[in-house]
Amino acid sequence: MDSQEQLIGVSADNSVYRRRRDEIAALAANYVRGDVIPEIEYTDAEHAVWRLVAERLQERHHSLAAPEFLDAAEQLDVGVEGIPQLQQVADRLDELTGFRLQPAAGVVPFHRFCGSLADGYFHSTQYIRDGATPFYSTEPDVLHEVIGHGSALADRRFAQLYRLAGEAVRRVETETAQQFISKVFWFTIECGLLDAADGPRAYGASIVSSYGELDQFRAAEIRPLAIADMVHVSYDITRYQDTLYSARSLTHLEDVAGEFWATCDDVSIERLLAVAK
Repeated sequence: MDSQEQLIGVSADNSVYRRRRDEIAALAANYVRGDVIPEIEYTDAEHAVWRLVAERLQERHHSLAAPEFLDAAEQLDVGVEGIPQLQQVADRLDELTGFRLQPAAGVVPFHRFCGSLADGYFHSTQYIRDGATPFYSTEPDVLHEVIGHGSALADRRFAQLYRLAGEAVRRVETETAQQFISKVFWFTIECGLLDAADGPRAYGASIVSSYGELDQFRAAEIRPLAIADMVHVSYDITRYQDTLYSARSLTHLEDVAGEFWATCDDVSIERLLAVAK
């Protein structure tokens, strides 16, 4: 453990962290879409958490993240020195792909979160994880949102996949259909892989923003990307995934997941679930 990790960890007090988290979340709770995103005066310790984790992630990304993700992250260019202001990231994304960010107080219900993607809005938290556990977070934080999702949203092809998922959620009416769209979103946007000559590489936001899972994901059972196969697979968002899906290329991802989101409805998903049983 290096000195920076020790400095972050020794002063950790979960109650202090929760108060700070709630303080930042309250600003998001009062936010009205279209307003300037509130600026957060982050502490030196919070910037240190970002710097520590972002530097370690950057090292892993060179050998374990998909080239398409790396190119997108380079375009976004948030840096590793400290937590960027969300308005700054939002302005850059708007320039690149037309996506905008909306502050979130915490986990947003999937229907509202994903539905907003159809309008080109991504809900993002602004607080950063507890300094006692800099390499692990039980909930989304600004590091996951910006380095994971924000980087992908800086690429027009990835951004279009987000939009298609949002349109699909808006289109369906049954809870069963929404849950299956959520599952496909999880196994692609959150935990997706792309084939590469040296082994599968990650583009999914949950993996590329997790130092630990970047080290572990190749140990999972990695299956070829197939929507129908996902019917049989369960997942747990609180742990590393046992099963992952890898597309042959970004074009293949667009052809499979993108086409599914572009065309699915309640009837087609009900039929898929029935046939796959």
